[in-house]
Amino acid sequence: MKNSKLFLFAAILLISAVFIQIKAQGTEDVRSNRDSVISAAREIIGHVKYCALISIDSTGDASARTMNPFPPEDDMSVWMATDSRTRKYDEIKKNPNVTLYYANHASAEGYVTIKGKALLVDDMAEKMKRKRDYWEQAFPDFKYLILIKVVPERLEVVNYKHKMYGASVGWSAPFIEMKQP
Repeated sequence: MKNSKLFLFAAILLISAVFIQIKAQGTEDVRSNRDSVISAAREIIGHVKYCALISIDSTGDASARTMNPFPPEDDMSVWMATDSRTRKYDEIKKNPNVTLYYANHASAEGYVTIKGKALLVDDMAEKMKRKRDYWEQAFPDFKYLILIKVVPERLEVVNYKHKMYGASVGWSAPFIEMKQP
């Protein structure tokens, strides 16, 4: 009886040690996978000048348009400019859920999808910090220029070079959830 209790105690200790080791490896895998997904996303985004901004209109349908975004920030937030008199401005004001889609269709590299919340920013200091040369022509009256900041919630990436493919069943892309502070 005493030996069986000792054996059971030893087995529990061994299983706990193995579980802790697996859990620690899992944490490292998640961390390195997260870094890999972000790195693969930045690579594709760095090869394209434009992305599609997809918002939801008043009838619940998706609206897509080509945008010229800034490169993603460290936290993968993406900035771009628009006119406050546009449909996209009205759509984002009513529903901030948006998707950004990046792909270089001239070469089959893969694609990046950033799903998140869009913030409409009407701050002159921020506008001047991000000012692009063509804005004077595109936005002759600066009072209508509005910045859109997309704060990511989910990042999906297919990057063939890094062997990040959609799943064999369902084709879901590798993804990470983005936690914002």
